[in-house]
Amino acid sequence: MSVEPGPAPRSLPNCPLPAVVVNPVHVDDPAQLHTQIARVCGELGWAPPLWLQTTVEDPGGGQARTALAAGAAVVLACGGDGTVRHVARVLAGSGTPLGLVPTGTANLLARNLAIVLSDPVKATRIALSGKNRAVDVGRVFIDDRTEEQVFMVMAGVGFDAAIMAGASHELKGRLGSLAYFVSGTRALRAPRASITLAVDGRIDSPHQVRTVVVGNCGKLLAGLVLMPAAKVDDGLLDVVAIGPKSIFGWLAVTTRILTRRRRGHRIVQHWQGRTVIISAEAPQQAQLDGDPVGEVRGLRMRVDPGALLVRV
Repeated sequence: MSVEPGPAPRSLPNCPLPAVVVNPVHVDDPAQLHTQIARVCGELGWAPPLWLQTTVEDPGGGQARTALAAGAAVVLACGGDGTVRHVARVLAGSGTPLGLVPTGTANLLARNLAIVLSDPVKATRIALSGKNRAVDVGRVFIDDRTEEQVFMVMAGVGFDAAIMAGASHELKGRLGSLAYFVSGTRALRAPRASITLAVDGRIDSPHQVRTVVVGNCGKLLAGLVLMPAAKVDDGLLDVVAIGPKSIFGWLAVTTRILTRRRRGHRIVQHWQGRTVIISAEAPQQAQLDGDPVGEVRGLRMRVDPGALLVRV
């Protein structure tokens, strides 16, 4: 584990300790952010924050474990959905709440929970003085790997994962959220794949699809909603399979998303359940909350209802 904490905070009697897990890649001025968060902590009667920076080798999990060991009363995740995912994996089931200070590109969990974007001071106030909301956690095993992963927003195989894989840190740094549009345009040429789905043990016949996405919540960028029925605390996972054959099919998909219709078209299909198994005939790109995880043949997923407390 690689953790680079800042100076140890002063021990103040009766003052709860906040910990901050920050991804420096997504922060223009970490020193300024540290000052802003520390000022809010002081104003609200909290101890100075325990400052923990992520690294390539340890993108958030080790820092979250350090925060719990230090007795943190809340752990703030400063980064994008990937940073949040790694921190949430450790905090789930611990009873220690997660605070969101969005600094990433998409920040989809924050959007779905109506957490303020682009204002770390307001987001910190919510993290320190807001209410706890128990939200579901998606848990997943990839192929035959023994280590269980989590996702808070969406996991998927196919087209959406290819978009994430093609949107490099450099491209997102230059274009922001437009990087996903550029990457998606490139990925449109990919062929459909044969995917078999099992939702709550019921196996559907193989589908020829571009992508399958499993969501804990449904809102995307620009107000688009991929899964209209998805709720972050309903104890269910939402599944959508999209299988257009041509550019005209993609136009139909876009119409379905814009109108938020769930039924009535064979190229956009929806399911809900507590367990989901995706099996691909050939290896497909996969992603968890926007983090590419390489090519996979299968994902085994389940919902962990209300496992994580989030300050809202």
